[in-house]
Amino acid sequence: MEITPTIRAEVQTYLIRKSLTMTEFGHMIDLNVGTVSGIVTGNRSISVHQLDRITMGMNLPPDYFYERYIDECIEEEPLNWRRISPFLYRCVELGRLDCLRRVVGMLLDNPVYLPSLFEVAEDSFKKGYTEAAAFLYENVAEGEKYQYSERLAVCQYRLFTIRIGDDQEKNYDAAIQFEPYVERLDEIDQLEALKDLANTYRSLRKWDKLELFAKALGDKAKIQYNLEQKRHHMNKDNSKKPKFPLFAYWAFSHLLRAEACEGRKNYEQALQHTYAYADLSWVNATDETALKWKRQYEDWAVVNTYANKLLSGDKGVLLNYVNYISSRKEEVLPALDNMLEAANRYHFDVDDILIQFEGEIISFLEREKVEGLYTQRFITERYTDFSRELAIYLLRKGKFSDGFTFLLSCLERSAEVNNKIQAIRCMRLFTHFKEYASFHTRTVYGNLIKVVNEDEE
Repeated sequence: MEITPTIRAEVQTYLIRKSLTMTEFGHMIDLNVGTVSGIVTGNRSISVHQLDRITMGMNLPPDYFYERYIDECIEEEPLNWRRISPFLYRCVELGRLDCLRRVVGMLLDNPVYLPSLFEVAEDSFKKGYTEAAAFLYENVAEGEKYQYSERLAVCQYRLFTIRIGDDQEKNYDAAIQFEPYVERLDEIDQLEALKDLANTYRSLRKWDKLELFAKALGDKAKIQYNLEQKRHHMNKDNSKKPKFPLFAYWAFSHLLRAEACEGRKNYEQALQHTYAYADLSWVNATDETALKWKRQYEDWAVVNTYANKLLSGDKGVLLNYVNYISSRKEEVLPALDNMLEAANRYHFDVDDILIQFEGEIISFLEREKVEGLYTQRFITERYTDFSRELAIYLLRKGKFSDGFTFLLSCLERSAEVNNKIQAIRCMRLFTHFKEYASFHTRTVYGNLIKVVNEDEE
C-alpha cells in the first residue's frame, strides 16, 4: 500500500527539489520565515490560510492538501473552532462537501457546536452555496434537541426554499414537509414563509391549501401592521423589518384568496377579495415604497376585476380589459390566459387580440427570472395554462398546425416540470383532435409521450 507523505514532508520535498530556502519560499507566499520554519519542522500548527498560501506557492490546486489537513490538523488535535471554522468556509467555497461532511460529523458529537454550524449554514445560504447550506441545515436540524426551537424552524424554512424548483411533485413534498414549522418562526419571518408556501400551492393549484395559508398571511400581517402603528405613535420602532410593507402582505393575501376563488369558478367571491385590496385608503404611510405598492395593488385590482367579470360571462368588459393591459406588459400573459379561457367557455372570437399581442406571446418563452411577490414557478404555470387554452382555441377554429404547436409546447413543458395534471389534459386534447394531426405532429407527440412514460417509470 502506498504511504501518503504528510503535508510537512511534501512541502520539505518541494523546497529541496526547487532548491528554495525557507526565506525565499516565505517571500513567494507572503509568510515570514519563522512561520514557514515552524510549519516544516512541525513546531507549530497550520492554519487554513497558511495552507492555502503554501498550496498556491507550490502551484497545486487550492484544495490539494485538504483531506490530509483533516487527518493531521483536525482529527489528531483537540477540536478548536477558531481553526476549524475558516476551513469549513473554504470547503464550502471550493465545493469540497466530502471534507465538509467529515469535519461536521466530528463536531456534531458535541451539541455546543450546533449554533456555530448554523451560522456557517446561514452565511453559505446567503452567498448562494445552496448545496453546502442544505447539508449543514439538515445536520443542524437533526442535532437540534428542542423540537420547537426557532433555529430548527429556520433550518426547515431554508431547506424548503432550497428544495423548491421546477418539479411540481417535489415542490408539493417540500411544502408538506415544511408546513408544521411555520408557526415556530419569528413573527416577521412567518410572513415571508406563509407567502412562499401560498405561492407554492398557488402554482400547484391546490386551492384549499392556498386559501388556508393566504388567510393566515392576511391575519398575521394585519396584527403586525397594528402593532407597528402603536410603536410608531409611541416613537418606539426598532423592531425587525419585513421584506415588504406589512400592508402589502395583507393585500397579497386577498389577491391569493381571490385566485383560489377563481380556481373554484366562484367569481363573485373573487371580486369581493379584489375589492378588499383595491381599497388601501386606511394605509397612512406616504414613503416612496408604500406609495409604489399602493399603486401596484390598485392596478392589480382593476385588471383582476376585468378578469373576474369576463370569466363570469360579461363580454362587455373585454375592450376595456385589452386597453388596460396594453401598456402593462407584466399583465399581458395572465390577461390573455383569462381571455382565452373565457373565449373557449363562452365561444367568442379573440383573433384580433391575439394578433395585437403576437410579439408579447413569443417573448413569454424567453422571460427572465421574476422577483417580488410573484414567482418564476407561477409564471411557468401560467404559460402552460395559456398554451393549452390557446391550443384549444386554435384547434376548435380549425387552425390545426398552430394549435398542435402550442399543445405540444404545453405537453413538453408540463413534462419538464412534472405537472401530471396538465400533461393528462394535453393528452386528452390531442386524442380529441388526433384525426387532424399530421404525420410529423403525431411523431413528435409520440416521442413526448415516451419521455413522459419513462419519467413516470
